[in-house]
Amino acid sequence: MRGRSAFFLLGPLAALAVAQEPSRDAPPPGVVTSLTLFARAPSGLWRTRDWGGRWERIEGPTSARRLDGLGAARAIVPLGPQVWVGGDGGLFVSADFGETWEPRSTTLGIRSLLFSHWPQSDPTAFAGTSSGMLRSADLGRTFKPTPLTGTLVNRMEWPGPALVLATGQGVLVSADSGQTFTGAGEGMPSGEVRALVLSSFFPVDPVMFAAPAGGGVFRSGDGGKTWTRAGLEGETVGDLVWLGPFLYAAAEGGLFRSEDAGRNWTRLGSYEGRPARLLFPLAPAAGLEAFVATDRGIFRTTDGGQRFHPAGLPGQDVLTIATFPPPEPLLGRKIRR
Repeated sequence: MRGRSAFFLLGPLAALAVAQEPSRDAPPPGVVTSLTLFARAPSGLWRTRDWGGRWERIEGPTSARRLDGLGAARAIVPLGPQVWVGGDGGLFVSADFGETWEPRSTTLGIRSLLFSHWPQSDPTAFAGTSSGMLRSADLGRTFKPTPLTGTLVNRMEWPGPALVLATGQGVLVSADSGQTFTGAGEGMPSGEVRALVLSSFFPVDPVMFAAPAGGGVFRSGDGGKTWTRAGLEGETVGDLVWLGPFLYAAAEGGLFRSEDAGRNWTRLGSYEGRPARLLFPLAPAAGLEAFVATDRGIFRTTDGGQRFHPAGLPGQDVLTIATFPPPEPLLGRKIRR
């Protein structure tokens, strides 16, 4: 297969997961453990520092320094001690890992965020909104419109030099940093695309998978110019993750895995609700631990998706989930000007 995203063995996953798992004992207040999860639900922004055992709300201590007006938030990006959250009410940032907050931008309807890997030297940032994509040259203080307007932007990836977006008009690709975009390729149903995943070697091997709102998974081997069906017809997929040779799809019918680039899928475990995000917090070192954010709470698996159990925020519509440190594929991303 041309689009393998990594070449590593998953045999010792159980040992790695145990070795890297934080202590289940609650840490002292203000102490950040080796892995912290963040999640956003209608009840607020939440954080857990004990692997999902206990969640704490982190709205901020005073009205002047909390997330008033954030609204529904679908984008959480932890960058060191900074945590960025984008929602219907704008962009907020915390410099102390969520203890206090300040509004950074009044840009409305943010659905996705993309930052440079070195924000101090390259303050480029993108915001995917419900009405198009915006670009910032000052780390989100101000945003300027791009030619992409009039459509929601659910996901953004910039492997370089291509910028790839999952939008309300399908998968759109820009070869010039968002100045122009090619339209949705042939073979993909028209309309919204909710999930998107790219090969780690995309600049030389432009393979990607996408999940349209109408159901199923589609594959492109030519950077989005043409698409073919890749299974799961009839399943509404909320997220796609490529972990080594395995492609995972979080769907309403449960978690599915393909070991042959979408030709065949195996249904693993099930969880309640409609999935919004699938997170492997220890990727790529370990793929047994995963969390699924759904409209009925968060669910966790410790065995690669065979079984799920509740892991917090029961009954809540969890829009997104993120982790610090981020999975390794995010650590190597560099935004190109």
